Amino acid sequence: MTGKADLKLVMLMGLACLAVVCVHGDDLQVGRFSGDRFAEEIRRMRALKTSSVRRDSVSSPSPSPGPAPPLQVGTSPRVYPATAYGADPTGKSDSTEALLKAISDAFQGPSDGFLMEGIANLGGARINLEGGNYLISKPLRLPATGAGNLMIHGGTLRASDDFPTDGYLIDLSPTTSDSLSSSSSSKYNYEYITLRDLMLDSNYRGGGISVINSLRTSIDNCYITHFTSDGILVKSGHETYIRNSFLGQHITAGSDSRERNFTGTGINLMGNDNAVTDVVIFSASIGIMVTGQANTFSGVHCYNKATDFGGTGIYLKMPGLTQTRIVNSYMDYTGIVAEDPVQLHISSSFFLGDAFILLKSINGVAKGVSIVDNMFSGNKGLDIVRLDQANGAFNKIDQVVVDRNVAKGMNIKATMARGSAQGNGTSWTVDFSPVLLFPNLIKHVQYSLSSGDSTFPSHALRNISNNRVVIESNIAVPANVFVTVDQGLSS
Repeated sequence: MTGKADLKLVMLMGLACLAVVCVHGDDLQVGRFSGDRFAEEIRRMRALKTSSVRRDSVSSPSPSPGPAPPLQVGTSPRVYPATAYGADPTGKSDSTEALLKAISDAFQGPSDGFLMEGIANLGGARINLEGGNYLISKPLRLPATGAGNLMIHGGTLRASDDFPTDGYLIDLSPTTSDSLSSSSSSKYNYEYITLRDLMLDSNYRGGGISVINSLRTSIDNCYITHFTSDGILVKSGHETYIRNSFLGQHITAGSDSRERNFTGTGINLMGNDNAVTDVVIFSASIGIMVTGQANTFSGVHCYNKATDFGGTGIYLKMPGLTQTRIVNSYMDYTGIVAEDPVQLHISSSFFLGDAFILLKSINGVAKGVSIVDNMFSGNKGLDIVRLDQANGAFNKIDQVVVDRNVAKGMNIKATMARGSAQGNGTSWTVDFSPVLLFPNLIKHVQYSLSSGDSTFPSHALRNISNNRVVIESNIAVPANVFVTVDQGLSS
């Protein structure tokens, strides 16, 4: 050996297993080698170093880096940039055809098997709006049924002044003339379509998003404004999840002089098994309209048109088939209306500004209703739960529980109540009419009578009409009577 470096190399090669840390250019490589493989790795690294030195010694100064080559669309990764198709990210010129071509190419790209039977898996293809602001003159309608696993994200879409007033900026409802529509064996149009990180400005020319007969659609982190019909329409299909989004006909933060004239609906759910989570609806006539069943709402904040101006926060308009859960939500000067509620649960929510819950009789049905553990705040002394019996009284009441709610400046209403009366005589009356929700209805009474008199009387329940409980004894005695009543127990 002729040098210290070679001597060190021989010593290192004698080890059974050695760690190697090599630096070449900007790359750090760490590995473990043994025996002959270590020597082979040393020779490889020396060769790379020599090759690098030779290239550096003959190369001329590098030019300044130019723009990256454009991404080839339709290849892996399956990203379809809007500007690669000629879309104008400044919003000055119409980008409709360019965006439709990008969507069409994404649907014609390679697919990896199927999702639901008959729905091709597009592999996570993405239409990237690249943070641009795009003007469109007609809906961006997906070109074919029977496909899924696609995302449109990352930019703003704005309706032009001639956008059709019955259209939606993004429309998941293929035309009947689509060739793939007739060939698909799936009963759903699409599956696993994701709309994320979008601002949609309908320019008072229609709606924002339409989801028709689709499965497992995700609408996440979207801001939808200036709609005249629906911010989001969901019809048929099921499992559309709307999350972390903001919807308003007018951009406002409350106390808007235009509030009396707000129109439109923030979210229109005409389907089953959907969820709305952490969503704010800040201006519309109706915050959420529900005509499907088995939907759930959590973390919803509605401060659209106030109830005093004719607005509604959440309207459950499907008599007899509600099956809806509303939890941890905030109804801000606008309340909840439920027609003939069946299996309706409202809990852990806050009602501000005299907002209340209205149960509206259509066929007189109220079954399986639970309104518990909510907070109400107002200053007009309104009832926290009210009845609309203009179409006839509720006469089919079963398993209705309104209890454990708290109120400030409003009147507590409940289906269960406790009261007492005391006196010296043969009759004691406890009036529950100010508290009980349903008029002239008590299904269950439990009472006790205590007396300090030496003679204990015989006593009995005599009357429960008009929500008043009357207890009578056979002789006059000084007594205390304690009564519990329930309106909602099963018949």
